[in-house]
Amino acid sequence: MLKLVYQIGQSVNLKILLPAIRHLIMKKLGIVIIILLFGFLGTAQNQGPRNEFWSNVRFGGSLGLGFGNDSFNIAVAPSAIYQVSPQFATGLGLSYNYSEYDDFKFSAWGGSVMTFYNPIPALQLSAEFEEIRVSREEVFFGNTFEDDYWSPALFFGIGFGNRNVMVGVRYDVLHDDGKSIYIDPWIPFVRVYF
Repeated sequence: MLKLVYQIGQSVNLKILLPAIRHLIMKKLGIVIIILLFGFLGTAQNQGPRNEFWSNVRFGGSLGLGFGNDSFNIAVAPSAIYQVSPQFATGLGLSYNYSEYDDFKFSAWGGSVMTFYNPIPALQLSAEFEEIRVSREEVFFGNTFEDDYWSPALFFGIGFGNRNVMVGVRYDVLHDDGKSIYIDPWIPFVRVYF
């Protein structure tokens, strides 16, 4: 039997003492949790700064779907930007692309970090770093070839439009003809954010 000896040589049975200590701790912990919960609920009533943040966030992205003779393609690329000032915005994006052509299968997924600068409202300069994981599979003369790798891209672009829609072109300074998922370093774009 476990015993705890304290001060004047008296002993206490730990089997009796531990449940009492545990009960006391749980009671105090429960009170602390309730106080914290009411504190959080009280601060949740003041939504000023949070609403200011979310009122400056805009969502957008792109969807793509293609069909052809023995081919299929789907692309999904959601993104969100934070409007830091009327001229400057920054954000994050995700992307997924899947293609199948005859004996060729391709999938790519990844993310990007974007910045936009509008020196005047109708003109937008952009920079975007994108990192994509590429998986390719091709059957050639009965042999299957697989290739998995990361493909970085660094785009600089210019676009024209308004706050919600921009049309322009961007250039990938890291373009690699053998590894890039883009055929050409020059890529036209249409950006839509709400």
